[in-house]
Amino acid sequence: MADATTAIWAPRSAWAGILHEGHIGLAGSTSITIAARDGLGIASLIAPAAGEAALAEAVKAAFGLDLPATPAIARAGHHAAVWAGPGQWLLLAETRSGFSDALQALSGVAAVAEQSSGRAALRLSGPRIRDALAKGCMLDLHPVAFPVGMAALTSIAHIGVHLWRAQDCPEGAVFEIMVARSFAGSFWSWLSASVAEFGCDIVASGASIGRG
Repeated sequence: MADATTAIWAPRSAWAGILHEGHIGLAGSTSITIAARDGLGIASLIAPAAGEAALAEAVKAAFGLDLPATPAIARAGHHAAVWAGPGQWLLLAETRSGFSDALQALSGVAAVAEQSSGRAALRLSGPRIRDALAKGCMLDLHPVAFPVGMAALTSIAHIGVHLWRAQDCPEGAVFEIMVARSFAGSFWSWLSASVAEFGCDIVASGASIGRG
C-alpha cells in the first residue's frame, strides 16, 4: 500500500465518474448534445467600492475584454467575462496554462479568487435543449427573452447555476452552464433525467470520465 505521505495526487475533472460518453434516453433520436467543458481557467473578480473603472481598464489591457455592465457575456480571443452581479464577474480562459500568472495583472484592482477546480461546466445544445431546461429553470429562455450573449444567475432543481447563451450552432441553441463542483453529481442527476425524453448524446473528455 502506498504511503499516504508520499502518494501522488492527480487532478481530476469535476465530471470524473459522473459523465459517461454515449447516448442516453430516447433511442434513435438525438435532439440534445451535452459536452463537458473541462480545462477552463476560471476566476471570480470583485471590484472594490468605486473601483469598477480601474478593474475594467486592467481587464481590457490584460485580456482585451470589456467587462459587461449587464447580465451578459463578453468574449475576446480565448477569454471571456461573464457578469455575476453588481461589481462582480467570472473571468474565463479556454486553457489553464498561464492563467494564474495572467491574473497577477489584476492584483490590487480587484479581489481575485481562482475557481478553476471549484466549478463544473457544461455546453448544452440542440433543438430541444430549451424544453429540457424548462423542466427546472424558472427563466424564460425563448430567443426573444434570452438572446445570444445574455447571462443569468438562477437556480435549477434547487441548485444555484450560472447560465449564459452562446452562439447558435447548426443543430440549434447553445447554452453554457456552470455549477459549484460539489453539486455536479446532483445537477447531473436532474439534467440526465430531463434530457432523456428527447434523446441525448454525451461528449466527455478522458478527464471527464476519470482518465486524467
